[in-house]
Amino acid sequence: MNQPSQTTRDAAESSAAGGPAWSDATLAGLHDRGDKAERVRAMFAAIARSYDLNNRVHSLWQDQLWRRHAVKRGHVRDGDVVVDVACGTGDLTQAFAERSPAAKVIGIDFTPQMLDLARVKQQSLTDDTGDRIEYRQGDAMALELDDDSVDVLSIAFGIRNVQRPDDAIAEFARVLRPGGRLVILEFDTPKFPPMRWFNDFYAGWVMPRTATIISRDKSGAYRYLPKSVGAFMSREELVGKLETAGFSNVRAKSLSFGICACYSGTLA
Repeated sequence: MNQPSQTTRDAAESSAAGGPAWSDATLAGLHDRGDKAERVRAMFAAIARSYDLNNRVHSLWQDQLWRRHAVKRGHVRDGDVVVDVACGTGDLTQAFAERSPAAKVIGIDFTPQMLDLARVKQQSLTDDTGDRIEYRQGDAMALELDDDSVDVLSIAFGIRNVQRPDDAIAEFARVLRPGGRLVILEFDTPKFPPMRWFNDFYAGWVMPRTATIISRDKSGAYRYLPKSVGAFMSREELVGKLETAGFSNVRAKSLSFGICACYSGTLA
């Protein structure tokens, strides 16, 4: 097994010592940092308990609509195996189990604290919904799944948090069967100027302050999140990477006036 790099150990030690995962210094070039993965994990561990509340409040209750749209784009068939990567507290994982005929839905996340909450929510599900869900800790860049073993793979608001998105996309292509469907939800920059100005002000100024108050966060999570969106690849770049990885019929649909985009494609 590879040993963690010095930068990764430094991030973990900083978190353990109570220092913020993200500060002015670490936010500079955040997507290029060698210790990005461990800082992201420390951040989500810090905000796990308030994560769902902040999602609802600061998306103006749109986040559940976005996830329902993602389930529709998956075109799940009877008996399909669905994998939800970066599943967090399990909202999209549960949506696939509740709203599709999937035989099994596997939720995978990098952060144990998020999975703990997902499993608590799983216990409250009725009928056989909870029985069809399995949660695992794992890394999007090294999925512990067999080749050609998955029918639908989703990742919601997680691809920009991965250390190396290209490696994760290659993994998605590896585990999906030919004809398998990929669905990605990710924040985007609205093209309509008034909506873009509103979103820049709301996501860049209002949300970081109110979300930090709600969560009592000291990790810098809600400084990282808007900056990670603005610094991430463009819609066109992500579509290009999916096509290069072997996905066909790749589409990006704007949701909520372009605040969010739903990408979908089929493995050739």
